[in-house]
Amino acid sequence: MIMKTSFVYLLAAMAAAGVHMQAQAQQERVWRCGNEYTNNAAMAQQRGCKVMEGGNVTVVQGSRPVAAAAPSSGSSAVRAPAGSPRVESVDQRARDGEARSVLESELKKAEERQAQLLREYNNGEPEKQGSESRNYQKYLDRVAEMKAEIARNESDIAGIRREIGRLPAAR
Repeated sequence: MIMKTSFVYLLAAMAAAGVHMQAQAQQERVWRCGNEYTNNAAMAQQRGCKVMEGGNVTVVQGSRPVAAAAPSSGSSAVRAPAGSPRVESVDQRARDGEARSVLESELKKAEERQAQLLREYNNGEPEKQGSESRNYQKYLDRVAEMKAEIARNESDIAGIRREIGRLPAAR
């Protein structure tokens, strides 16, 4: 009985504290002064600010955008951000060449995989496997999965070709 009574008193005390905190939060007013917000009543009166009603205001401090320099005409090269380390043109050409060879290797693998997938797909009529002769839905599911894989691989090939196209011409 004593424990139950203590629990009731504890709940009552917590509820009273919550009501006090809510009343205190409601007394805190926020004024809007154009694009600025303040909780300083004296400053708000001086500047003729309006009281904000309804909810809390959250202000997130952002960073200033960096002005983008207009690219020179005829140049499609991407410029490095200011402050980034300079790379010698010989080193950059070597990096570009290495990137090109890696991308071409990936393209070759993706094209070989595409040819294999198309052979297996057999124009939408691949050979039935195992239990698929008895379970036609299983066969249809596999055909749909093959078709989706072919589409994903085509998308991969297109992406690799775009990346190769973005690299400077090989010398």
